[in-house]
Amino acid sequence: MPYSANRDLPDSVRTHLPDHAQDIYREAFNHAYAAHAGEGDRERRSHMIAWAAVKHSYGKEGEQWVPRQEAAR
Repeated sequence: MPYSANRDLPDSVRTHLPDHAQDIYREAFNHAYAAHAGEGDRERRSHMIAWAAVKHSYGKEGEQWVPRQEAAR
């Protein structure tokens, strides 16, 4: 199911990602969910795509997600 706001995201996303990364996750998930309509594994695929979108812009340093330009330092 699509997410209308970041507060609707799964706890595992909300508690670990900064606000901007949550925006990326939500937008990517919603787009993928619409694009994969009618497919049986639609929700699982949409979550995978959303995480990939976050990882494109954010990297994990220790336990924190930071923007890629900061993660590269």
